[in-house]
Amino acid sequence: MGQTIRFGVSLDSELLEKFDALCEERCYQTRSEAIRDLIRNTLVQKEWEDTGNVVAGTLTLVYDHHKSDLAQRLTELQHDHHDVIISTIHAHLDHDNCLEVLILKGPGKDVQALGQKLISTKGVKHGKLNLTTTGKDIM
Repeated sequence: MGQTIRFGVSLDSELLEKFDALCEERCYQTRSEAIRDLIRNTLVQKEWEDTGNVVAGTLTLVYDHHKSDLAQRLTELQHDHHDVIISTIHAHLDHDNCLEVLILKGPGKDVQALGQKLISTKGVKHGKLNLTTTGKDIM
């Protein structure tokens, strides 16, 4: 980690009031902590927007396992992309619905393509891909 640098930021008073309210709502002890997180979040987003970078993420799926061979199709797609899938968690939400969470890591384009392929599989009720960094280049 590098040396800490102090710098000033000029803001409109109303914007600063809203920022301070956000800091309080999210339990930041100081504005500096909140600003650091905002900067990191922006850098992480930039990292995974470059589809060649290795990213990590989670894919959450909700589906009715009774739908014609849906569970089998999802399993086959996952086996076809075993190189990107680190782990999966499967939970039964009720008699019909399942929640599956996949932990993914790989080139951004591959992770995003797999996410879209699984989300768009006929019978999936809801899917959400959340990308993040591997942490390698973030301070």
